[in-house]
Amino acid sequence: MSEILVVVDHADGAVKRPTYEMLTLAGRIGEPSAVFIGPKDQGAEVAEAVAKYGAGKVYVVDDTDLKGYLVAPKAEALAQLIEKTSPGALLIASSAEGKEIAGRLAIKTGSGLITDAVDLESGEDGPVTTQSVFAGSYTVKAKVTKGTPIITVKPNSAAPVEAAGVGEVEEVAVTISEAAKAARIVASQPRTATGRPELTEAAIIVSGGRGTGGKFEPVEELADALGAAVGASRAAVDSGWKPHSYQIGQTGKTVSPQLYIAAGISGAIQHRAGMQTSKTIVAVNKDEEAPIFELVDFGIVGDLHTVLPALTEEVKQRKG
Repeated sequence: MSEILVVVDHADGAVKRPTYEMLTLAGRIGEPSAVFIGPKDQGAEVAEAVAKYGAGKVYVVDDTDLKGYLVAPKAEALAQLIEKTSPGALLIASSAEGKEIAGRLAIKTGSGLITDAVDLESGEDGPVTTQSVFAGSYTVKAKVTKGTPIITVKPNSAAPVEAAGVGEVEEVAVTISEAAKAARIVASQPRTATGRPELTEAAIIVSGGRGTGGKFEPVEELADALGAAVGASRAAVDSGWKPHSYQIGQTGKTVSPQLYIAAGISGAIQHRAGMQTSKTIVAVNKDEEAPIFELVDFGIVGDLHTVLPALTEEVKQRKG
């Protein structure tokens, strides 16, 4: 079986769940190996974490010379690693940064690129991906026909499955060109912590739309009771009720949680494009003719300001 590289998604060395999901998917099509781009002294700790999910090798790329720039240096580093290892594919999380790295990497290696995959399986001449395309209207299978398949994977696409791996650490030296360092980050501001999960990685999301009337308290209280993230429709964002970072849809974020609760959202195609690969969808809407009800697993016709508080109270009681 060919080696499949999985780029570790992490925050200051703390491995994030999408990494384990990708390692699980990689195990279906080959021999998983992790690629950690970060501080060299954190390599052993990361290796211990990813080895539990099948990583045979952990390539550690020290990011000392990569910090302070945009994604071009990371793309160059991965291109050099692909040349060194000739993997069967490279998987990277479908974040904004991950997609930009993947696009640059595909160009550098002369390879095909597939974005937002939700599943992987073995094919006769390489991995076959499953995607939701054309604003969620179709589900397709695709494969790369040139070079090393570069695949971005949506968070929550697979349940992480533990599998014993060796986790052998190999430090990789890379050379970064001056051209890759042309765009420097001159300032950054950390996002204000909300105490809730990251929207694109959350297992449960509660979203509010125009039907909230700008009163998101019932949405937020239910989300907190469920340990969920809070999202919003374009209508809610355009009305100024929530910032754009909360927006789910074709011009916002694309999510694929285990449970998606849409409250006061009509279900326009723009919104559906960002959430219809969710595993279970529940909608609360006063309009029984709302398009969202065509998509859901469970629908409640009612006022969200009555339904959500009752649901929140029931959740709290069951949690004790």
